[in-house]
Amino acid sequence: MLFDALENPNMRMANRIVMAPMTRCRADQRDAVPSDLMVEYYRQRASAGLIISEGVPVSDRARGYINTPALWNKDQADGWKKVADAVHAAGGRIFAQLWHCGRISHSALHKDGSLPAGVSAAAAKVKTFIPGPDGAVAISPCEPPVALSTAEVKALVQDFGNAARLALLAGFDGVEVHGANGYLFDQFRCPFLNDRSDEYGGSLENRYRLLLEVVDAVAGVFGPMSICVRQSPYGLFNDMQPDPEPLTTYGYIARELEQRGVGFLHLYDQDGNWLCDSANPLLAALRDAYHGSIIACGGFTADSAEALLASGKANLIAFGKAFISNPDLVERMRRGVELTPWDQATFYASGAKGYTDIRRWID
Repeated sequence: MLFDALENPNMRMANRIVMAPMTRCRADQRDAVPSDLMVEYYRQRASAGLIISEGVPVSDRARGYINTPALWNKDQADGWKKVADAVHAAGGRIFAQLWHCGRISHSALHKDGSLPAGVSAAAAKVKTFIPGPDGAVAISPCEPPVALSTAEVKALVQDFGNAARLALLAGFDGVEVHGANGYLFDQFRCPFLNDRSDEYGGSLENRYRLLLEVVDAVAGVFGPMSICVRQSPYGLFNDMQPDPEPLTTYGYIARELEQRGVGFLHLYDQDGNWLCDSANPLLAALRDAYHGSIIACGGFTADSAEALLASGKANLIAFGKAFISNPDLVERMRRGVELTPWDQATFYASGAKGYTDIRRWID
């Protein structure tokens, strides 16, 4: 099944293999325009049934790491159009992952020097990459955020709507709303961080209100079948705590996405231990609640991917790091060829090394 095509009313994917979104930090911090190196990187990997781009900040204040390519103005959209055109010319499909880092950020990343924007004022005990005094990449603790006002929260919906319109202009096939991994929407979901007393805090419905308002806004641009929402149940990245009621929490968002006809629900298993655990009831519950295409991501091999697809609990399998060092991952899996190991030291570096210079292609 891994190599079977998948279709929905808006698009056809050549196989069930998804290239997962991965931050690679190859844009210029000053203008956040995608580089020509990025065009080649994505083109090389276009044999995936679907590519989900690295996280794309929707505003300057949405940035949380140095050198991430963004999507809030026309120059950035023009840069991404080169990427989308190259992927399409190679027969692939690509979504833009729209991103707001929230409290995972630092004022040095923002042109106006603004502090990170958070659901609350609680600081994250993690570090990020910022511009150093000599222009090189420096590592710094995230700064304590400023809690967004209600008006600022509502303005975020417009930021995402604007980014979706630019993504359409750039030629993307759809967008993914990044609601996972401890970034802004996940911060709103979290009952331990979200201490708000307005319409975006308190109940589960209120804590998911912003995410769903954004989903509605971007679906108004692309149509709901070309929208993906990413979630990370049980995730601890970026100083998060496990949700106390995962069946209730993620069952709720799955039902809401089903009611809206959203095309894709992307589930990231950060530790690679629950999506394939038959004793864990969450995936089966989400499959019952949501009938669009479920993308499963997290530590899969070709064999475990085939097994999950055969179970009917997922429709697509996303692979991350393996795509970094194996641009021809689809063909390697098809033939059962050994995969090239990745070099983690190059993940967030600059230049072609470990990015586009991979030479171990199948003959």
